[in-house]
Amino acid sequence: MRLKTYIFLLLEVIVVTASAESDGEHFRLTNLPHVYIETFDGRSVTSKTNEVLARMWMVDERDSVAFYDSLLIRGRGNSTWGMAKKPYRIKFAQKEKLLGKGYAKAKKWILLANHGDKTLIRNALTFHMGEWLGGLPFNPVVQFVDLTLNGSYVGNYHLTDQVEVRAHRVNIEEQDFPLTESSNITGGYLLEADDSNDFYNGQNGFYTSRNNVPVRIHYPDEDEIDQSQYKYIRSFLLDFDTRLSAHNFKDPDQWRALVDSVTLADWYIATEVSGNVDGFYSTYFYKNQDDDHLYWGPLWDYDIAYNNDNRTRAGSNNTTRQLMKDAGYGNLRAWVVQMWKDPWFSRLINRRFRQVVNNGLEDYLIATVDSLAQLIDASQQLNYQRWGIRQGTLRELVLYSTYGEYVNDLRKYIHDHIRFLGEAFAKLAPDDPEPEPEPEPKKPGFVADTMSYYAISNKGSGTFLDVNAENGTIVCNARDEKSESQQWRIFPLSNGFLYVVNRATGYALNDPTEGEPTATTLVGTQLNIASGDSLDLRQQWDFVAQTGDHFNLVSRYSEHAANLNGGNSADGTTVLSYTSDSRNASSNNRLWNLQAVDVVVESEPDGVQGFEESPDFALAYDPVSCRLHFGADDLSVLRFFVRLYDHNGRLLRTFRASDGTNLGDLPQGLYLVTWEWQGGSRTVKFSR
Repeated sequence: MRLKTYIFLLLEVIVVTASAESDGEHFRLTNLPHVYIETFDGRSVTSKTNEVLARMWMVDERDSVAFYDSLLIRGRGNSTWGMAKKPYRIKFAQKEKLLGKGYAKAKKWILLANHGDKTLIRNALTFHMGEWLGGLPFNPVVQFVDLTLNGSYVGNYHLTDQVEVRAHRVNIEEQDFPLTESSNITGGYLLEADDSNDFYNGQNGFYTSRNNVPVRIHYPDEDEIDQSQYKYIRSFLLDFDTRLSAHNFKDPDQWRALVDSVTLADWYIATEVSGNVDGFYSTYFYKNQDDDHLYWGPLWDYDIAYNNDNRTRAGSNNTTRQLMKDAGYGNLRAWVVQMWKDPWFSRLINRRFRQVVNNGLEDYLIATVDSLAQLIDASQQLNYQRWGIRQGTLRELVLYSTYGEYVNDLRKYIHDHIRFLGEAFAKLAPDDPEPEPEPEPKKPGFVADTMSYYAISNKGSGTFLDVNAENGTIVCNARDEKSESQQWRIFPLSNGFLYVVNRATGYALNDPTEGEPTATTLVGTQLNIASGDSLDLRQQWDFVAQTGDHFNLVSRYSEHAANLNGGNSADGTTVLSYTSDSRNASSNNRLWNLQAVDVVVESEPDGVQGFEESPDFALAYDPVSCRLHFGADDLSVLRFFVRLYDHNGRLLRTFRASDGTNLGDLPQGLYLVTWEWQGGSRTVKFSR
């Protein structure tokens, strides 16, 4: 245990958290919350290692004041610590739910200064992008505040999470401390490829043998890690490094077998979309317990991204038309360059990038830039009265005289760079076989009423397609007319395939088969439900009509037919992604009947259309401004994403509930809005 920990324990620490109306001394200067920190005896915070005792007041948006006594503050960051406007880490004596419900309860919190980013929002924008992409489960929180330290206003700050293992942060398994004979040391581990000067090769860090990637172990931390844990995770990473460098590294059983492709793709796409030249200089990843995969994220450190750094490895300092795999810094780049040599990776990135662009990535990022810039407008004005907006602070590529010019520069970069990435990824994956070009629209084998729910029964057993509530897998159970998990809504897609959504969960019928299957290979995977995405080939189904009003349910991704395992009529019998061949017409296990059992009922009020869905918030559409938005006392709690469909079930866009969206570019007609809230799915129909 370190000396500073002993000192902290010896303090007579009393933490007082009070909430009251503004006390007259502590108040907001702008629309943002205001944080006041006073150090003991007014001592300056001059070190990243030596902590200073302090107390803090936080004034929220309602002007209530929370007081925290006996916390510790120190500096943080690498190059950012050398700037005039300093970043800080604060540590409370006990865990605090500093930002309220839905956020972490923790001792450690970070105050990012963003002094090298004249927009002040690049980190926040990227954290939001990570959440929007959907494949990264852990994304740091965004809460802008004004900060006063020892009586002096020091500017606009981004209050966010410490990257650590904890609920609402990196929520993976915590290991036993101390270890016992029965302890499971396979996970979790929080790791970082860290090229900073703070890295050292020792008990909590090592270099990989083939590519010399510096791996820091953040969890278990240096005070608690056992030698057996160190040896285990070091051996795992050295094995990954070796497999990636092997002569047969393209073999599916080599490096691919040790990575989670979903988080890998979204982490990498976020790095390239943001043009982060330090994207491989500091990269977090983690390993779960009893899971031999590396997961990527959370995203961190993007203040010099989006063309805000005048260095690149590739020569030109303008990254608009550069890939970070060529221009970026950090030893992890060696892994990425090698990954690109595997056609599987090039197809993965090209396919996923096309998907997120079609889902509205650019519109989302531009709207988020505008929303964040508007949110902090009064605060940024105060910030630049203190620091000046024309002065260079790190390695800015351009300097402007107004905040609006910096924001416009960011918006233009996003627009131009996304177009370049589409071209670049396509060139790197010219033989990408997935997805195939969309075929001419075909007539679906089953014509669904999109405003009805269907029960889907197996011909042989008479049991009904259902969801195992414990793990989300698909099973068949005896008919229960009251069970919403046996009810399915079916949407036709523009390509003639169908998108099938479970009523109880709001999740879509999904084929999780791994690898590159054909109709008769890699069969036997149990079907499940997954977070809905109508562009995902795994969630697109062909209902092939057979005799007697029965259908085969055939996955577009695997070409397999949904099959009742063994034809068993017992409750809980699994439904498999199985062989699709000439027996489809005769095998009762593969034949399914669909029966409408209920209808979707929603109101369509005139004027401003409000849809009360919760005592906490409501959805509304304003026909004058064409804005679809949520109303709530505190919009920041609406952290979920919303999907907008046309009357045929085609996904048009995805947006954050707290942001809303403008529908002025869409034609008059009927639309569906869906979102998930408190474990359930909500759907609203309206016309404009």
